[in-house]
Amino acid sequence: MAEKQSSSMARKSFFGLFLTTMMLFVLSWLFLLPSTGRPHRSFDLKSLPNPKLPTVFRSSNGVSRTILVNNEKQSDGGGREEEPPKREQGFQDKDGAMACNGIVKEPLKVFMYDLDPEFHFGLLNWKPQGGRVWPDVRTEIPLYPGGLNLQHSIEYWLTLDLLASEISDNPNNRVVVRVQNSSEADLIFVPFFSSLSYNRFSKVNPHQKKSRNKVLQAKLVKFVTAQKEWKLSGGRDHIILAHHPNSMLDARMQLWPAIFILADFGRYPLNVANVEKDVIAPYRHMVKSYVNDTSDFDSRKTLLFFQGSIYRKDGGFARQELFYLLKDEKDVHFSFGSLKNDGVNKASLGMHSSKFCLNIAGDTPSSNRLFDAIASHCVPVIISDDIELPYEGVLDYSEFCVFVRTSDAVKENYLINLIRSINKKEWTQMWEKLKEVEPLFEYQYPAKDGDAVQMIWQSLARKVPGVKMKINKSRRFSNTVVPQKDGGLRSIPAPKNFW
Repeated sequence: MAEKQSSSMARKSFFGLFLTTMMLFVLSWLFLLPSTGRPHRSFDLKSLPNPKLPTVFRSSNGVSRTILVNNEKQSDGGGREEEPPKREQGFQDKDGAMACNGIVKEPLKVFMYDLDPEFHFGLLNWKPQGGRVWPDVRTEIPLYPGGLNLQHSIEYWLTLDLLASEISDNPNNRVVVRVQNSSEADLIFVPFFSSLSYNRFSKVNPHQKKSRNKVLQAKLVKFVTAQKEWKLSGGRDHIILAHHPNSMLDARMQLWPAIFILADFGRYPLNVANVEKDVIAPYRHMVKSYVNDTSDFDSRKTLLFFQGSIYRKDGGFARQELFYLLKDEKDVHFSFGSLKNDGVNKASLGMHSSKFCLNIAGDTPSSNRLFDAIASHCVPVIISDDIELPYEGVLDYSEFCVFVRTSDAVKENYLINLIRSINKKEWTQMWEKLKEVEPLFEYQYPAKDGDAVQMIWQSLARKVPGVKMKINKSRRFSNTVVPQKDGGLRSIPAPKNFW
């Protein structure tokens, strides 16, 4: 009995001690709050750099959508509080996601190497004068070749936009600005027109041992990897343009730490190119944009349209299967097509008069046909299991596209029954959304708010925090401090191959 009473008293004493300790802890914590004049935290969060992330987005109907990053009031350092910077009023999507057509409030700062013109505009037969590296974009814009070259011309539009940022009347209103000091830059731009180099100079002429394309790639790797900017970051903050699936075939394995701008990942190992590291950019569409589109569900007589190469290798086997399944459907147009015999104009007319347009995987997961369909306001039907889409982090393609797994699409009657089941109201909703998002895929110079050029820069801006984190983490053991016998410390630098 005495043992039970002793145990009970011990428990009560311990509980009382616990309560007393907790009360003292709470009181001491309250005493340290800022209201007492004593600091509550050891550093000021405002000293951290502002992330280069898009904050305000404009939709094509002119409505602004605002993403507030920080609602805290700011101090001017003299004890007075300021209101946070005013932002344009707007709204978020119903699910809180960012809207598209965005403009970055604080411009992305990009340093661009002054590469010899042989890597960029020299490939367009531009002849520099007076030792200049770049054309004066106020008076001369070298023309880009037409035809299939245009679909991979992303490198051309981005370079022009960077050059234009230096002569802008109001650079703070731009999405991106070129800086002359690489230490001020968020990212480093490598202006090699790699897709054009592949398209025009990949063949070996009789008097050559190597093609001009291969020679340029070798020279590029040697130049870039020798720069202090590459050595400081290990290349992680560099932008490499390789939109054509066959461009940079030799250099990609040596420059893989950089951010690649690609059409898809079809011909890349996962450790060389992936969604986390790289950016997917849209093709430039080949067909004519449907200006002043007054069509509707009833006036577009063709239900389903496809015109292009039918027999493809790799993942493109579905094209042949679908051709045999659909060729006899009365309101389906499924035929071979190319640039020859006025092929682009014929495709434009066909897409403009069709309700749905097929985008089937070919030699690679992506094709220009998707962006032709968007420009034509023809609802895309995507049959490509491994496709990656531009800006998908801020754009919901399911609102204006139909996705079908390849294994389902090649089943008899599956695809045609699915398309016929989409009623007029559902199609019209997707058609209206297509017209709204169409500007996001337009390349032009000068660039306009929310066009493809600006959307790509924004996609790159969203990579910056992750890039900086990787660079900072890689520096953890770049200098190791070792204690000495005399009581001092000695710093051991990282080995030369540390990066």
